[in-house]
Amino acid sequence: MTGWSQPASVGTTGALNPPRVCCVIGAGDATGSAVARRFAREGYTVCAARRSAAALHPLVERIGTEGGSARAFGLDARREEQVVAFFDQVEAEVGPIEVVVFNVGGNVRFPILETTAQKYFKVWEMCALAGFLVGREAARVMLPRAHGTLLFTGATASLRGGSGFAAFAGGKAALRALAQSMAREIGPKGLHVAHVVIDGLIDTAFAREHFAQRVAEAGIDGVLNPDHIAETYWWLHQQPRDAWTFEIDLRPSVERW
Repeated sequence: MTGWSQPASVGTTGALNPPRVCCVIGAGDATGSAVARRFAREGYTVCAARRSAAALHPLVERIGTEGGSARAFGLDARREEQVVAFFDQVEAEVGPIEVVVFNVGGNVRFPILETTAQKYFKVWEMCALAGFLVGREAARVMLPRAHGTLLFTGATASLRGGSGFAAFAGGKAALRALAQSMAREIGPKGLHVAHVVIDGLIDTAFAREHFAQRVAEAGIDGVLNPDHIAETYWWLHQQPRDAWTFEIDLRPSVERW
């Protein structure tokens, strides 16, 4: 398969009892990795995906040392054939998928006159098209079982467009609308669809390098801890069907909103 890399794995699962599977699409070094580790701690086999499978090896190894099980997949979520193949491979080789987290970013800033059609389209592909492909394929494999959770990571741009963020806001707003449509369509059929608005700066190596002054001024309570974000994803998955949340926003106590 074009752009596909052989999965790497750590951990074992019982042959008689198929594992509970959580797929994290966009398992980056912050939120995605934290969510993957959180579900792995609960006994889920995590199938982590990003464009470079090699970049996932530290996450897979860490989950393994923490007693969990994980596999790394190289996946460009903008490519339909790769997304279809990913879900087919996981279902065939790992087990029935119970949780899917779409966490692909695309947060870039360009003045409107510097936003070329190519830049706009690329951001839209990452946020909206990839979200659609992942959401559709997740529904395809989970609906027959009438059980599962599909979580979309949103941003401040999901709700309002900021100066210089025309492309990002367009993509994230489209992703939110997709999540709403899917929740209304497949929620009554047993799949919990939720959209998480991350409104604030996340504590990452990138943020500390490029926004060092802002991070320093905000202090420990002024930036979002990825592990704390992950707790909300786990909580959403645990909700009973008679009290599902569709949308929740997370922000530091000092964030302006």
